[in-house]
Amino acid sequence: MAYPEPQGAEKEIVQVNPAPRKPRILLAASGSVAAIKFGNLCHCFSEWAEIKAVATKASLHFIDRASLPKDLKLYTDEEEWSSWGKIGDSVLHIELRRWADIMVIAPLSANTLGKIAGGLCDNLLTCVVRAWDYSKPIFVAPAMNTFMWSNPFTEKHLMTIDELGISLIPPVSKRLACGDYGNGAMAEPSLIHSTVRLFLESRPQPSD
Repeated sequence: MAYPEPQGAEKEIVQVNPAPRKPRILLAASGSVAAIKFGNLCHCFSEWAEIKAVATKASLHFIDRASLPKDLKLYTDEEEWSSWGKIGDSVLHIELRRWADIMVIAPLSANTLGKIAGGLCDNLLTCVVRAWDYSKPIFVAPAMNTFMWSNPFTEKHLMTIDELGISLIPPVSKRLACGDYGNGAMAEPSLIHSTVRLFLESRPQPSD
């Protein structure tokens, strides 16, 4: 025999936690010869994360688009305002900042390092960084000539971005594309990938 539920009785509320989604990673390349490895880097992350990519005009000289994952959307400076026509339309660098859980700039050229440290935002990549929510991480992997890396301005710029909370994946010493030997080569994509993945695995998984 069924008995009616007493009036006023509180029903138990069961909370269901949403399943964690894949992390959203915004990969970015600036103008360095090391951008020839950008396709490799993108493939490393695409195996376990949602990725989008941003490339500066100079980096496109080195990036082989055929080497990128087939379903990857690569955004360039030309697309920054092409979708905007009136007040209320979306702004690409803001939408990318909102979408991403983390940003990885590899390679980070001396020029783009200087722009970020100085607060300049004259292309899509630097606009994203300038609009970034610094409660979310950014990793950078510099790539430049040895003497550019040892230049006093580089040290000042690195100190500035460190104060912003940007994490550095240091360059390595090897024979550089210009023929010089010394520090300044971008860390290998496998090291960049493992550094970021270990960081993400130590944090709570994102969910919508």
